[in-house]
Amino acid sequence: MQLRYAFRLYPDAAQQAALARAFGCARVVFNDAVRAREDAAAAGRPFPKIAELSTRLITQAKTTPERSWLGEVSAVVLQQSLRDAESAYRNFFASLTGKRKGPKLGPPRFKSRKDTRQSIRFTANARWNITDSGRLNLPKIGAVKVKWSRTLPTTPTSVSVIKDAAGRYFSSFVIDTDPAADQGRMPESDRTIGIDLGLTHFAVLSDGTKIDSPRFLRRAEKKLKKAQRELSRKQKGSKNRAKARLKVARAHAKVVDARREFHHQLSTKLISENQGIAVEDLSVVGLARTRLAKSVHDAGWSSFISMLKYKAERYGRTLVKIGRFEPTSQTCSTCGAVDGPKPLTVREWTCPSCGTVHDRDHNAALNIKSAAGLAVSACGAPVRPGAIPAQREETGSHGFPTGNRAA
Repeated sequence: MQLRYAFRLYPDAAQQAALARAFGCARVVFNDAVRAREDAAAAGRPFPKIAELSTRLITQAKTTPERSWLGEVSAVVLQQSLRDAESAYRNFFASLTGKRKGPKLGPPRFKSRKDTRQSIRFTANARWNITDSGRLNLPKIGAVKVKWSRTLPTTPTSVSVIKDAAGRYFSSFVIDTDPAADQGRMPESDRTIGIDLGLTHFAVLSDGTKIDSPRFLRRAEKKLKKAQRELSRKQKGSKNRAKARLKVARAHAKVVDARREFHHQLSTKLISENQGIAVEDLSVVGLARTRLAKSVHDAGWSSFISMLKYKAERYGRTLVKIGRFEPTSQTCSTCGAVDGPKPLTVREWTCPSCGTVHDRDHNAALNIKSAAGLAVSACGAPVRPGAIPAQREETGSHGFPTGNRAA
């Protein structure tokens, strides 16, 4: 299983200029590849192969006055940009033919120099390395200072340098995890849990635990509105507008980072404490079209479930998704009677059959756990989690010991 480990970079002024050149050259090569294939399609010719594009757009282009500056950056960066264009076309055609699941993808578009997010990728062929002092040494860029928050468990296969909308630089290392090493990270557990996701409480567990929703976006709304208002008053193209745009981007980045950290900590806690986890397959896209759209996006359910999924796969835990049309809020978890739909204002209700008083969310979590157990047994696996082989886990974002960091 491949994972990404991201660390903050702090390049100096000369390194920022070198990175800007690399971003620009990668963008030009990508756009040239898209243009070459669009011209071939318009002329009725077959698409040029990636080897032909590499020769024409990189090797031969470096010898021309118009593209001689491509030689100022690592050739690996340019080759990886071509591969990105190739992958974009492959995904586009797979989406057209139905081989790729999910919403339909459009054809690759030209990248703009005004794009707020830029990235380049270095593979092992680029001969990048991490110095003894813990700096990331990149070809034709130099040794960049890295803020190590943890050590890398294995040798990375590639590294991407990313500049986000807030002007921050990150290095993203791709590593192959070792299953044997992962097995020693997670304690054995025989517990199972059902999770009911909501807005009043982010999650209500089947054991009765209620986890409040942090509402990161709602809490930062006042500051965001003020920054956005200042941005709208700046003249387009001015330096003050660029500064105001950066201020807005940084405010949004704080919200995103806080939400991601909350999801990582909660998902890691649930994975480490439970062998089996049951969640509801929510239609987040549909809910985001309602009047609750901002709150739904603020909760970030899809991101949280994705974290649960990959951590469960990595460490051998069982994650079961039940159907979104399962009447978890209408069914009595004690006797199984179905009482019918209820408005969202009803937070407690009494079962007409057995007289049990239910908390709406806790009852739904119990039903989710029960429905997931039935789904697992229907697939031939035991309902009891003790018989399911367990691997182990490290935390989503802080699983390694602290201290001085050098990979």
